[in-house]
Amino acid sequence: MKKFFSLLAAAFIGMSSFAQTGGKITGSIKDGGNQKIIDAASVSLLRAKDSSLVKVAVTDKDGNFSFENIKDGSYLVLATSVGHTKTYSTKITIAPDALSANTGVLQLVPAEKDMKEVSVSAKKPLIERKLDRTIVNVDASITNTGGTAMEVLEKSPGVSVDKDGNISLKGKSGVIVYIDGRPSYLGAADLANMLRNMTASQLDQIEIMTNPPAKYDAAGNAGVINIKTKKNKLFGYNGNITTGYTQGRYARFNESVSFNYRNKKVNFFSNLNYNRNHRGEELYIVRNFRDANTKQIKSIFDQATQMENQRHYYNAKIGMDYNVSKNTTLGVVLNGFYNPSLWQSNTKTYIYDPNYNLTDITTASTENKEKWKNFSSNVNFRTKLDSAGQELSGDFDFIQYKATSVQPLTSSYYDALGNLKQAPDVLNGTLPTNIKIYSGKVDYTLPLKKDAKFEAGFKTSFVTNDNDARYDSLKTGYSILDSARSNHFIYDENINAAYVNYSRPLGKKWSAQLGLRVENTNSNGISKGYTYNTSQDKFVYTETKFKRSYTQLFPTVYLQYTANDKNQFVINYGRRIKRPDYEDMNPFVHFLDRYTFEQGNPNISPQFSHNIELSHTWKGFLTTTVNYTATNNIIQQVLEQNDVTNETFIKKANIASAKQIGLEVTANKSLTKWWTGNIYANVYNNHFTGLVNNEKISIGVTTFMAQLQHQFKFKKGWAAELSGFYRTKGLEGVIYIKAMAQVNAGVSKQILKDKGSIRLNVRDIFAGGVFRGYSKYGTVDANFKNVNDSRAVSLTFTYRFNKGKLKAGSGKRNSGAGDEQNRVKGGS
Repeated sequence: MKKFFSLLAAAFIGMSSFAQTGGKITGSIKDGGNQKIIDAASVSLLRAKDSSLVKVAVTDKDGNFSFENIKDGSYLVLATSVGHTKTYSTKITIAPDALSANTGVLQLVPAEKDMKEVSVSAKKPLIERKLDRTIVNVDASITNTGGTAMEVLEKSPGVSVDKDGNISLKGKSGVIVYIDGRPSYLGAADLANMLRNMTASQLDQIEIMTNPPAKYDAAGNAGVINIKTKKNKLFGYNGNITTGYTQGRYARFNESVSFNYRNKKVNFFSNLNYNRNHRGEELYIVRNFRDANTKQIKSIFDQATQMENQRHYYNAKIGMDYNVSKNTTLGVVLNGFYNPSLWQSNTKTYIYDPNYNLTDITTASTENKEKWKNFSSNVNFRTKLDSAGQELSGDFDFIQYKATSVQPLTSSYYDALGNLKQAPDVLNGTLPTNIKIYSGKVDYTLPLKKDAKFEAGFKTSFVTNDNDARYDSLKTGYSILDSARSNHFIYDENINAAYVNYSRPLGKKWSAQLGLRVENTNSNGISKGYTYNTSQDKFVYTETKFKRSYTQLFPTVYLQYTANDKNQFVINYGRRIKRPDYEDMNPFVHFLDRYTFEQGNPNISPQFSHNIELSHTWKGFLTTTVNYTATNNIIQQVLEQNDVTNETFIKKANIASAKQIGLEVTANKSLTKWWTGNIYANVYNNHFTGLVNNEKISIGVTTFMAQLQHQFKFKKGWAAELSGFYRTKGLEGVIYIKAMAQVNAGVSKQILKDKGSIRLNVRDIFAGGVFRGYSKYGTVDANFKNVNDSRAVSLTFTYRFNKGKLKAGSGKRNSGAGDEQNRVKGGS
């Protein structure tokens, strides 16, 4: 068995273990010259074998420091402080029979001359595993250079992104995305837009949680992804300047500047970002329209669409934390972006009879001039109630999104010989959006005896969403209201939540964490528009209203067993909810051409899922996980069609139920001093059953996905990386996605005395990131191919400046906004 595991580890390149209760390392730091205590000195715990960073701490007012929950192994402690030369401890070993160690007093010798600048750097691993999450350190990957936040996510373990930017985790849709602990409040389309405009240089870490603790909102069928941006961790001032150029089909540019300042009372942080994203794309669709009774083909639509998307993204963030006392901190964060864009599309559709004889040709030209504006504000506090660690914190948020969208569509109709059959149709759409979100939460933490901890909190949020879609038809030179397509949708929602969480060791080998969250949801929606009245032979004004109110419980359970120093087991369970995106409930229409469009569905209900996982970690580097998920009322994108008019429309619907079972292996290991490898492999089966377009469906497929990253560190500041992924045929709702693969490579060089870096990255070298798929059920029979602008070369330069010393423990704000921001969605 030992030999088998060794061979398996060599094949998969080892993975870091889940966090576990372990040893403790303590010590103190003094000035080697005058023997005075040095408070707020930076202390780093490093692995002895490769000096990779494990944890960072800071000395207290008495010059003491400690690291807890340290796994077995050999370590070094690095101490630094402004005006002193750095020093290392002797090698320290943590073992089952030696769970505590003390470095003694580390002496920091004063520098012979003033140190104008201090820069402390340590190598972070690309991937870290904790009890309830996986962490990706963004800067540890060279091939993230010049990329976007979306492209970083695509390379993260278990994460998949489809052609429309929808994010899946372990083959499951319904992921909720947080930014610095705050839900983004954006729906799928606009979340994808934001992530494609955020640059990788803005990101610090990505936290992936398949079963988040009760403290997090219950939203998200597949779990939560928390994107942590960079924030000040230094006393004194620091910052960086980044500029990048990317060449795909078109040129792209990104620039960012950050400046931060911290002293014992104030922590000020700010950044400005600009990104110009210019991409091309092709979409090919072949649809066979079949007779509802005989299933024989009646007509064939062969459609080719050329698209071009130009976006400018301006973002600014400014914030400050103020230490009112040694126990209380107040903070404020202001953030906003402006995102004008122009999307253009030209479509040509060839229409054939069942014998493939050309009968008609249709062309469509459309564009979408869109401007999104966002402003968000957060006020927060944190106070320690006693020296034992009892703490109270709160966050209060206001967020607003405003958008204008102008979408003209011109359709022309020709016979088989190319002769114009009728005057072109001209349809002009104006789609304004206004969303306001108010949110507040309070959290309480109480440490108990025997290393137990109790947590509790509550949260409330209010959302208003106003969309007034107006379509006008241009006929004989005059603009006339298109009553059939115009719609005014107003939606209000209030969610109230409370939670409790309790964790403690259950002896030397067992530990447990139990949580329960209750959420009460109250929503009201009204759709104002016109419907055709056959008796009056005209459109008449109508209002459709809906009201929902429900309360649900969401338990979470984590149980960990450490059999010995080589084997550890973790089992966890969680119940989750996915509420519909706001715009998925809005019945207004978004056109691609005369025969293809998207439409909202006001009748969508929330979906609920049960997730359970069992993991085994061997020797701290190879982790195997089995997972099972059962989902009811699943929300998925489906294709529906009108067999009379030959129209196909895409909408979200509850398609009954889904089940998934999967097996994953993760590994991360340093093969040599200069070579580190990471791999993620996952095989899972998705099966969907339900009723779509009045047809019963039962479809499923087993998918294999692998992600691989190799990193190489050379002398004189050179480094390189090779990464890629491969996925076999998969199933997303009722749409089958064919196999696809991607390979990336990059190289970097540290310059300017390690204050600057140049990175060159080639993404999707072989242009394999092409989405191909099909959907066949009932009378729906469609094949598609989507070629996007994924192959690109990026060159990025970053310059870092600082004057100060490292301040550990300066975490990001976990604001009070719930999952609401993830559900904002407009035309993309």
